[in-house]
Amino acid sequence: MARWRPSVPALRPRAGSDARELSDADVPEALAVCATDPVGSVLAAARLEVALRVGLRAAGGHAWGFPAQGPLEAVCWAGANLVPVVPPTLDDAGRRAALVGFAAFAHRAGRRSSSIVGEREAVLALWGVLAETWPAPREVRADQPSLAIDRAPDVDPDPSVRRSTVAEVPVVLPACVRMFTEEVGYSPVEGGGRAYEERVRSLVAAGRSFVRLAGSGAGSHVVFKAELGAVTDRVAQVQGVWVDPRYRGRGLAAPGMAAVVSLARATPPGSSVRPPVVSLYVNDYNSRALATYRRVGFEQVGTFATVLF
Repeated sequence: MARWRPSVPALRPRAGSDARELSDADVPEALAVCATDPVGSVLAAARLEVALRVGLRAAGGHAWGFPAQGPLEAVCWAGANLVPVVPPTLDDAGRRAALVGFAAFAHRAGRRSSSIVGEREAVLALWGVLAETWPAPREVRADQPSLAIDRAPDVDPDPSVRRSTVAEVPVVLPACVRMFTEEVGYSPVEGGGRAYEERVRSLVAAGRSFVRLAGSGAGSHVVFKAELGAVTDRVAQVQGVWVDPRYRGRGLAAPGMAAVVSLARATPPGSSVRPPVVSLYVNDYNSRALATYRRVGFEQVGTFATVLF
């Protein structure tokens, strides 16, 4: 995954800044801020949990905190994505000060993240400040219901959906590229780089890629797929849900998602580890997907927004 993450220069706050750059010693406190909303903060918390193990530099980004002095009240992860985490317990003045402080860091770094994503109010407010200096985005997705399930699904899981294997990466990768291109509007492998392939391979190797395959040998292909794109000790966020267009309309999505929920929440017999909440977010206009997820048992717990560059 080393090539997948951007290079973010070291920053120092200006005199009087409302925010500060966090060090490795601050990571546990930053995670405590994220714990106030485990589903809403999962994208930031997943990277911070990596930083807790290997350090911020090795985790591929920076973390900023608010206020500049004293206990942390808000944090922002700056890496492949810019993810503000501003708990609702902060009053309006505090939220504004935190986001202006984060924007000051982001402004001086320049636009290095591929998106600003997270809880809707924080994302749109942060973008409102950065829009004065950052280039125009390709798209702003301002209403993305955040859904979660913390129990067995309401639909019987598809028994053909399973974790993919590293040997199947040549079959899984084309499906991932097609999904990404459909969803975002461009191919993630344009230019010949291998960063996206490495990302897919790492998810497969980690047991976070789920597929249903059809055919055999050279004719094998993905019918349904999904990944756990962000995982913490409390939440597993599903990303990249896709059904091959040739198989759409056959009722595969709901059982497939039920299988992903069941597999993601499975724990070894006798394990003391609690099953994670499984979450995802989806564009509000994707009524078919929303209906599918609700049929499986997902319920809306918040709203995300994404600013895509």
